[in-house]
Amino acid sequence: MNDFIKSHGLGNDYIVLDSKRINFKLTKKNITKICHRNYGVGSDGILLLVESKKANFGLRIFNPDGSEAEKSGNGLRIFSKFLYDYKYTKNKKFTIETKGGLVESEVILKDNKAGVVKVAMGKATFDSSKIPAKTKKKYLIEEQIKVKDQTFIFTSVSVGNPHCVIFLNKISNNYPIKYGEAIEKHGLFPKKTNVQFAKVLSKNKVRIEIWERGAGYTLASGSSSCAVVSAGFKLGLLGNKVKVLMPGGSLSIEIDKDYNITMKGPVEQICSGKLIF
Repeated sequence: MNDFIKSHGLGNDYIVLDSKRINFKLTKKNITKICHRNYGVGSDGILLLVESKKANFGLRIFNPDGSEAEKSGNGLRIFSKFLYDYKYTKNKKFTIETKGGLVESEVILKDNKAGVVKVAMGKATFDSSKIPAKTKKKYLIEEQIKVKDQTFIFTSVSVGNPHCVIFLNKISNNYPIKYGEAIEKHGLFPKKTNVQFAKVLSKNKVRIEIWERGAGYTLASGSSSCAVVSAGFKLGLLGNKVKVLMPGGSLSIEIDKDYNITMKGPVEQICSGKLIF
């Protein structure tokens, strides 16, 4: 029997585990079972606390299909709340090592618990080799991609994990549901990609719909929000302080001239319990 915590960031929910407190391996079979909405606890992924030699804490992120993600914005906020609320740290600021790089978190308290979390997400890059994208072009900015019956204009960017950003005049959840998986698994992206369909409302406001790599249609995503703002800033569509609206809620994203990104948003615990294997 093993303790777990389940929390959500704008409807994007994760289960948090401490590697020192579980007595089973996080195999693909176990991950998919835990994340299953009918046969398990149900979640958009698992956050595993591990040791780090580079930061205060280490984090591994697993998708519901058993694959491992480099970084997750909502996941980092949920993980930060877990660390503070369950007294792994007394500090309101601390560093976390992910496979997508080091980040710094800052918790903002509500009723003596982490209610809002601010995360310095690192630097966005448009370098195709770092995304990665299978192309001879240095950057994939406003390029064409054809999937099914549609050709989209996209910009590819990494914020520690890969993203394909598509700006449209009109968006709905039909776009990620119909085209998301085909773009995620397109041959252009050897490690697959997250996909965002975005509609610019003003220089400081954008609405997005998301298909998350390894998870599918998602109500909200922190890294997707960062990616859309990065691409929009690069293209001159968005400013340096942007409110990102998603079906699950909104996040505040700031970006500087060097493409360093800061994300700020709420997080709530849903439940805690025991896992029986």
